[in-house]
Amino acid sequence: MVVLNKIYTRTGDKGDTALGNGTRVPKHSPRVAAYGTVDELNATLGLARLHAEGDIDEALGRMQNDLFDLGADLCRPEMEKDKDAEYPPLRMVEAQVVRLESEIDVMNKNLEPLRSFILPGGSPLSAHLHLCRTVARRAERLSVELASIEDVNPAAVKYLNRLSDWFFVAARLANDYGRADILWVPGANR
Repeated sequence: MVVLNKIYTRTGDKGDTALGNGTRVPKHSPRVAAYGTVDELNATLGLARLHAEGDIDEALGRMQNDLFDLGADLCRPEMEKDKDAEYPPLRMVEAQVVRLESEIDVMNKNLEPLRSFILPGGSPLSAHLHLCRTVARRAERLSVELASIEDVNPAAVKYLNRLSDWFFVAARLANDYGRADILWVPGANR
């Protein structure tokens, strides 16, 4: 269990921070940018939950826990050294990706067919889920960029990719099963 007796430590006052393995890196490092954006996504998800209830709220709660797992995964580099770690680092697993895919399939069955791109918005929940989708895409881009230069768990990147898809489908569900989606009209204001 994590115990946080003191919130400020002053250890980052000069612009660096500690990763999960204790290594100090600049706060602007690609790894910190990736897991920091996952943290931002989690906060954005908290806003969406203000408008959610029932199964959607329950799923969003699971995702918030998953996002803490994902942040823990991304803040721990050098996966090949995990076997030598004092305790096994938390890593995202394929089952988390599969769960998202299954939930997407169930939600998508009940939606109106999509015949146009849609504009983010509609109900308050839908608008917040679209915001979650865009932050998830940014977290994914940063994680992919990080994976091009350092070791990253492939399941973490997959999870972010499916998560943004989940948010898109759930946003449509929150818009009266897609019937209240706001459709893009190409060139409408020319």
